[in-house]
Order: sequence, then structure tokens, then C-alpha cells
Amino acid sequence: MVNVINLRRFRKRAERESSAKQAEANRLLFGRTTAERKLEKTRKTRARMLLDQHRIERGETT
Repeated sequence: MVNVINLRRFRKRAERESSAKQAEANRLLFGRTTAERKLEKTRKTRARMLLDQHRIERGETT
């Protein structure tokens, strides 16, 4: 005898699994602690300041 499959349950389970995979991917991409975000911001600011210090200023030519 063949087992009866409830397609609604199957679709819901597949949707939950798909949603869980997407959530895991989002956690890897966007899930950073406040300290990590602050550290990255500080590093970017420092790099920009160091770059600006080495810029050659030229007089206005009109």
C-alpha cells in the first residue's frame, strides 16, 4: 500500500528549510557585533586620514 503524503505539510516544511538557509546566509553577511562595526568604522576613518595626509595640494589654476 502507498503512503498518503500531505502536500501542504511538504510545502510548508520545504519553505521553512529554505527560510532557514536564507537566514543563515544573512547571519554570515550581516551579523556583526557592535564592537566589530565600531572597529571597522575606526579603521576606515584612520585609513582615510592617512591617505589625506599624503595628498599633494596644488594651488588654484583659473
